[in-house]
Amino acid sequence: MSSVVVVTGSAGLIGSESVRHFAGLGMDVVGVDNDMRGYFFGKDGSTKWNLDRLRKEVGERYTHHDVDIRDRDGLLNLFAALGKEVGLVIHCAAQPSHDWAAREPFTDFDVNATGTLNMLEAVRRHCPTAPFIFTSTNKVYGDLPNSLPLIEQETRWELPEDHQWYGGIDETMSIDQCLHSVFGASKVAADVMVQEYGRYFDMPTAVFRGGTLTGPGHSAAELHGFLAYVMRCVMEQRQYHIYGYKGKQVRDAIHSSDLVSAFEAFYRAPRVAEVYNMGGGRYSNCSVLEAFQLASEITGLEARTDYVEDNRIGDHQWWISGLSRFQAHYPQWKLTYDVPAILREMYEANQDVWKA
Repeated sequence: MSSVVVVTGSAGLIGSESVRHFAGLGMDVVGVDNDMRGYFFGKDGSTKWNLDRLRKEVGERYTHHDVDIRDRDGLLNLFAALGKEVGLVIHCAAQPSHDWAAREPFTDFDVNATGTLNMLEAVRRHCPTAPFIFTSTNKVYGDLPNSLPLIEQETRWELPEDHQWYGGIDETMSIDQCLHSVFGASKVAADVMVQEYGRYFDMPTAVFRGGTLTGPGHSAAELHGFLAYVMRCVMEQRQYHIYGYKGKQVRDAIHSSDLVSAFEAFYRAPRVAEVYNMGGGRYSNCSVLEAFQLASEITGLEARTDYVEDNRIGDHQWWISGLSRFQAHYPQWKLTYDVPAILREMYEANQDVWKA
């Protein structure tokens, strides 16, 4: 079995978790990251701190390349040098905010869609048998989830218990003929291309359509990083703007380590052109109001929030991922973190960083 793992977005939340995890299995990890997150979200979003920590923790098992995934020749040259040594590719690099995408649509599409195509073609030419894992998003379903018959409860919107998707929305929901946001559309293009390379070229590819991906390694910024930014705002006593839906919009949240353990399961028994909805499911979810209540209980600090009547364009009013497809394929995998555990870990990990 080839011993090299290539991880794009290697200093980001999921990328850095992947680096640590697979280096811990005795594999050599090649990271690709040029801190575009700092460009997208400013100082709050920069991943430089995480890269510095990664280099110290992982040591010689980690090699870093400051390559932009829009640089087609740069990627082709990198993969040509690595060749058949590559046994796994985890593609996490992306522009992740639907608010930001509308500011620079060319940049968003070039990073998310064209960058993914660049990666796929480099892998096809130089290591086509290596499993290719892509972090997609539930935003590929656009605003279709908002057409569900939701019921207003005291702290959240909720589906009736007899609804087919009460346990979580599965992969049979359409991704077509709805409002996506510019970001959602660029991720659809990448998502479908990853599937296409799997089917057309018989490559072991997997699309993981994530809900809220989270953990202490998140460079939390207002436009991206829901739970981490909630905890950051409470700890630093920042004002948090709640956009629409009375703050009762529901998100499922998966810890980065639980997601990366799912990546390992796929790596050990790869399939062709698979698509999985992946999040916290019914085990780990909360509304915005519930997240602030938990953060206040954990920190002992009062949350400072204000309410903006208009919801974000294309934002989901309710999203819980249906995990049954992945669990049927990989029954040994299970979630280990719920929302309270995730928030407690964030609080403990950032005591010296996030201060009022």
